Amino acid sequence: MADPASSVSTPRRAITPWLLVVALTGALGVGAWQWQVRESRREAEAAESQSRLAALEARLDALRLAQRGQQGRLQHADATNRVLRDELLALGERAALLEDTLARLAQREAAGLHALRLDEVELLLAAGVHRAQLMGDLDGARRAYALAAGVLDGLADPALTDLRQTLAHERASLDAAGADPRTQALAELTALGRRVSGPVPMSASPADTAPGWQRLLGTLVDVRPSATGTLPREVDRAAWQAALQLELGLARAAAERRDATAFRGALARVGQALRTLWPASAARERQLARVQALSMHALSPTLPALGTTLQQLRQRHGSR
Repeated sequence: MADPASSVSTPRRAITPWLLVVALTGALGVGAWQWQVRESRREAEAAESQSRLAALEARLDALRLAQRGQQGRLQHADATNRVLRDELLALGERAALLEDTLARLAQREAAGLHALRLDEVELLLAAGVHRAQLMGDLDGARRAYALAAGVLDGLADPALTDLRQTLAHERASLDAAGADPRTQALAELTALGRRVSGPVPMSASPADTAPGWQRLLGTLVDVRPSATGTLPREVDRAAWQAALQLELGLARAAAERRDATAFRGALARVGQALRTLWPASAARERQLARVQALSMHALSPTLPALGTTLQQLRQRHGSR
């Protein structure tokens, strides 16, 4: 008879391999599933990595393109800077040339102005010398020399010191010459004209006390000895008064042109008219004495030595 223990162990031994197979199959399935899951993850990660790589490559391409654009712009900017630098250098050279040109023009203008001022000084000095020597006009010569000194003082040139000193000496000599005698003569002649143009002191003449028939005939014929010294009648007195004024005007004209001969001749005729118009008296003698003194008055001044400054200036022009 069979043993129950052995019968029970027999089925257990038969089931055990199947359990092992099932467990192994399950383990294999789990392992396969896990491997598939890992593969799918790897594929997903690979795809994601691929997409990231593509994106990086795209960004790198964009960066390379931007870099090329930046490099092109830098090159263009560099070329522009070089052109601008060249233009600036050219502008600097042009500015330097313009400055040199303006400096030369300024020097020429200054030299031209300096020469023009010296010509003005020469003209004024020549005018002063001519007015003094040809016309005897000391006042005009002083004015011309003063103007020349003012123009010469305005020139800042140390080489003109000798001219300034010589001009100062000539101006001092002009000032020391005193007043123009012609001016004094004209003033005295004007005073004389005022004195003799007033009313003439009259005295009774024989004609006024003559009988009536003699006065009637005297209107037709007037016979008077020249040595009696009687005064002329009213009509003749007016003519002599007009002649006196005419001679005074001629004396003034002669004094203006410094004609001493004509001046003395006119004053001599003035004295003759006074002797005819005025009766013999102390007043007439005083006027005649004034006329005589005035006729001896000098009309031309004593001129100082002029022209040294003008000669030095002309020599300076000649040497230049």
